[in-house]
Amino acid sequence: MPGGTIGIVGGGQLGKMMTISAKNMGFHVGVLDPVSDCPTAQLADWHIVADCDDVLALEALAKRSDTVTYETSKIGVESLNTVIDLANVPQGTDLLAVTQDRLMENSFLETNNIVIPPYETIISPTDIQDAVDSIGFPCVLKTTRDSTQQYTLNNMSDLAPSMSLLREGTCVLEASIPSEKELSVLVAGNGLEYTTFPVVENIYRDGVLFETIVAADIATEVSQEVQRIGRQVGEALGLHGVLAIEVLLTKAGSIYVTKLTPRPHSIGNYSVDVCNISQFDAHIRGICGWPLGDIQLLSQAVTVNILGEALNTSLRLILEKSNWNFYYYGKKRTVNNRKMGHITIPTSAPESILAEIAETNL
Repeated sequence: MPGGTIGIVGGGQLGKMMTISAKNMGFHVGVLDPVSDCPTAQLADWHIVADCDDVLALEALAKRSDTVTYETSKIGVESLNTVIDLANVPQGTDLLAVTQDRLMENSFLETNNIVIPPYETIISPTDIQDAVDSIGFPCVLKTTRDSTQQYTLNNMSDLAPSMSLLREGTCVLEASIPSEKELSVLVAGNGLEYTTFPVVENIYRDGVLFETIVAADIATEVSQEVQRIGRQVGEALGLHGVLAIEVLLTKAGSIYVTKLTPRPHSIGNYSVDVCNISQFDAHIRGICGWPLGDIQLLSQAVTVNILGEALNTSLRLILEKSNWNFYYYGKKRTVNNRKMGHITIPTSAPESILAEIAETNL
């Protein structure tokens, strides 16, 4: 209840926005992060400066908190397990375990009859030929632990440079699905009830999320099915807090789930401006066992991420774009392709806003 303390593992911008929601609801907030002036620490009541996998630091965080949550999904399951008895960890560690291992995630989704791209497990180079015969080209070789490490294979000549991935351990060879749109949905749960945010369309550049359009311009039945999948996943996991689900939509209308992320996500930043409750409000409500209610979209919107190389451009736009809502995360180092902030633009005409963004050179 209000007056209690929420400890956040990870101090990035998502934790900063969680902190704003938590403080608005009357909670104290502590954070564990190795960066001394990380975005979350700029608002939290106290900060433990240590690695997020540091067991002693996690224990210190848990002892000072009533409830512990995480804004990063790169925490060791074993490390977090050490504090389960010291504080309430509503999300648990099973959710982390499932979403950190692609094979476990695929198995979970298949068990729940959710369609995913065809795949094969690759343990040694000799497995690849059999897998290609089954899946066909093009396909993508990925490690089971890190989605950023991957190679697209269009023919047999692409195999040689991809062999470095197998030195990382077991891999997955996944069919490359030709998609019409890349969609996502956020599901929120409190362990008893589960609700979804609107389905959004995501636009990526060089593998980095650049723009999110809400609501996605898709058929009603597609939107309803993606939201149904969201609720099904939430219920199957006994979800507390927010989970992001990424989906591919083909021209034929087929839906493939491609990724689960066990925390609030930058795809949901629009919700601060155009929903009756934000994804961060829903996350805090969910981990604290508060009712969630129905989530309503009050306006369409486009969110564009401010990447490092566009930071100065965005600052100049503040004086020009009076109807744009600017958010800056307070990161001290500017790095290309790193999210430094975002802009949300409520609108009744997303296409015109996309064109306006394109003209700004963001």
